[in-house]
Amino acid sequence: MIDRVLLVGLMKIELPIRDVLLCDGGFVRWGGDVFEVEDADFGVLVGFEALTEGVGDEAPAGMLSMATPSTAAAAILSTPGYQGSRVRLWVGEVDEVTGAIVGEPDLMIDWQIDSTRLRVARGTRTLEIACVTRGQRLMLVNDGNTLSPAFHRSIHPGEAGLDNATGLTVDVAWGAASAPRGVAAVGGGGVGGGGFGGSSVNAL
Repeated sequence: MIDRVLLVGLMKIELPIRDVLLCDGGFVRWGGDVFEVEDADFGVLVGFEALTEGVGDEAPAGMLSMATPSTAAAAILSTPGYQGSRVRLWVGEVDEVTGAIVGEPDLMIDWQIDSTRLRVARGTRTLEIACVTRGQRLMLVNDGNTLSPAFHRSIHPGEAGLDNATGLTVDVAWGAASAPRGVAAVGGGGVGGGGFGGSSVNAL
């Protein structure tokens, strides 16, 4: 029988190097992980800004604040490769006597790291971590297979045919069998011979 339960917040930040597991007091074991009030490398969570709704093409966002033990620790958390790391927060109940989680904690947020800002004042060092919802990935206009020079090179290394195809209403890869409807080729090569012959492509 459980006499009394306490509420606890559990936060998991999934960095490429390892997970950072934090709670709001003492330590809690749950799901094979141990959540502690302080991380040996990255410090403690000192602030939490609730999720705010986005408008238009702006993603909902929130803010975490961590007191890092050193500027070097803050720099590691600000590594560009850590952008997009998953951040989750659960709220659960803990048996005051045994310290065990009661039932299943409720998932409150499922974010990803967007950007960081280090604020230093006399005697304090705080790293603000701006987060957005994971649904922001749906807003990336370059997500997927596009006719961009970078994606073209990822398929055909060293091939620079799309480097000059910029600022066009309709992008067409060089060497295509024919131009799509409503597109005319201009330039020195002209259309013919099953390709564009090095010409630029513009929409009519």
